Amino acid sequence: MNPTLSPRTASGAAEATRPASPALRGSAAVDTALVEGPRTLRRLPEGEDPRPYELFEVRPLGSLIGAEIHGIDLREEIDEELRAELNRALLEFKVIFFRDQPIDSARQQEIARLWGELETNPFIDQGDDAHIARFAKGEAPPSYENVWHTDVTWREAPALGAVLRLVEVPPVGGDTMWADMAAAYDNLPEDVKERIEGRTAVHDVIPGFSRFLDEERLLEWQDRFPPVEHPVVRTHPETGRRTLFVNVSFTTRIVGMDEAESDELLRFLFQQAHTPEFQVRFRWERNSVAFWDNRATQHYAVNDYHPHPRVAERVAIVGDRPF
Repeated sequence: MNPTLSPRTASGAAEATRPASPALRGSAAVDTALVEGPRTLRRLPEGEDPRPYELFEVRPLGSLIGAEIHGIDLREEIDEELRAELNRALLEFKVIFFRDQPIDSARQQEIARLWGELETNPFIDQGDDAHIARFAKGEAPPSYENVWHTDVTWREAPALGAVLRLVEVPPVGGDTMWADMAAAYDNLPEDVKERIEGRTAVHDVIPGFSRFLDEERLLEWQDRFPPVEHPVVRTHPETGRRTLFVNVSFTTRIVGMDEAESDELLRFLFQQAHTPEFQVRFRWERNSVAFWDNRATQHYAVNDYHPHPRVAERVAIVGDRPF
C-alpha cells in the first residue's frame, strides 16, 4: 500500500502526469483597422439628453445617423423658430432627409442660405447658377464620387454642409451613404487617439481630382488652391464633439511623420468610415432632398445605376476653418 501523499507532493505528481497544453497558433489579424465587438453609438454629445421636436416629425433611419423629417413643406417660409429646430435635428442626426418636396434650384439655394453664404466649385460642372454643382451621369459609367470622402477639405474653410436633390432618379440604384465621423473617432483605440492627438494633416485638391480631370484644367487652378493643413481630429464648432477629419480623396499625409508611418496610420483612419454601424443609406425618390453636416460626416455615392441617367444638383454652404 502506497503511503499517503502530502498536498505538495500530490500536486507535483499531477503536474508531472498532465499532458502539456498545446500552444495557440499565431492569431494576429491581417488588418486590425476594423475588428468585431461592441461599438459606442451616441448621436448627441456625452451628457446631453435627446429632446422632442415640436414643429415636425422625426423618423430616425437607424440608431445613430440619419433621419427623415415629415410634416413640413420646404416650399413654404422657414422662419427662425423652424430653422433652429431643423438645425438641432441636423446636429443630432448629421444628415436629414425630406420626401415629396417639389422644389426647384432657386428654392434649394434659398434654403441653404439660411445656414450661410453659398460656395462655388470650379472643378464640378455648374447648373443654372454658379452656386449649383450639377452631377449628370448615365452616358458613361460614373468616374468618381463612389469613395468615402468629405467635401472640399482642400479649402482653408471646408463647407459647413450641403443641400442635395436629384433632378432625375434612376429606376434602380444610385443611393447615397453617409458615415458619422464623430462615432468613428469615439471608437478609435486609445493608443491611436494618443498618436493623432494634436496632429495636423495636409489636404490637397490635386490627388482627388487628378483621376478624372485633365492636367490642363488642374494646372489652371492648383496655384489658387495650394495644400492646406487641418487637424486630424477637428472640434465641431456647434456641438463641441471631436470628429475624425481625414479622407481618402484629399488627405495626403500627417505632418511630422515619415511617409511610411503616415501612410500606415492614414490607411487605418480611412477605414473607419467603412463601419456599417456608423452609416446610413438613403434610397432616392422623385422630389427627395438631403441636407448633411459636412463637418461631421463622410459620404459615398453608390455607382450601380449605369446606363440609367442620374442627375443631382448640390448647393454647398461656406464653412469655417477647422480647429
